[in-house]
Amino acid sequence: MARIALLGDVHGNALALEAVRVAVRAARPDAVMVAGDLVLNGPEPAAAIDAIREMEGDGALVIQGNTDIAVADFDYGAAFPWMSDGIPDSIRAAAEWAHEAIGPERVDWLRRLPAERRIRLDETLVLVCHGSPGSQTEGFDPVLDANVSLERASGTDARIIACGHTHLPEVRDLGWRVIVNSGSAGYVFDGDPTASWALIEIEADEVRAEIQRAAFDAMAVSSAISARGLPGDVYRAATVRTGKLVR
Repeated sequence: MARIALLGDVHGNALALEAVRVAVRAARPDAVMVAGDLVLNGPEPAAAIDAIREMEGDGALVIQGNTDIAVADFDYGAAFPWMSDGIPDSIRAAAEWAHEAIGPERVDWLRRLPAERRIRLDETLVLVCHGSPGSQTEGFDPVLDANVSLERASGTDARIIACGHTHLPEVRDLGWRVIVNSGSAGYVFDGDPTASWALIEIEADEVRAEIQRAAFDAMAVSSAISARGLPGDVYRAATVRTGKLVR
């Protein structure tokens, strides 16, 4: 049997990330995957990147999310293509702040990350992507039309699609594909103000996956965001504090 730990959507929440890392180490997986969106919104983007690079040094597969494009290169059209009416000043301010906070060397590392990675365990191909196969911005939203979800899942031969982007943890077994969305290790939207990640088990032709939760001091992170004082920080702080998207 092979085991994979999946986490992502850290969004600069180093405290939540450390809680997840402790849980992942205790689980002793055979592989670790990090599904992007590493720095935007949270109060400690540099510390988050440094921790993720430590994980990468230990063998974790790390990819880039859409908000990482915004922070690294300010390409908002690529990062947020659905915002056709313009990018809010709050997003621009947060991206520019994070860019400065992480510094040039970390920015270079962030922009060099791949959009997807693959691994084969026990003859099972696993894809880690941010949104869906071939896309950093089109995810598997729970309310998405089923035909659209099936079309997006068809964009790979991988048996397991490991992803994030929606900030809503979910395991969806389509029979021929298993979609595992780890939610968010720092900025979750499902109403539970803890950090979510996923543990995937592969045994022969069987795939099992469970969402895991790691508690962290959400009030401390919320207060740090509020103290920063960027446009939109009052909503970001409320999101971390409640575990629900506030905007």
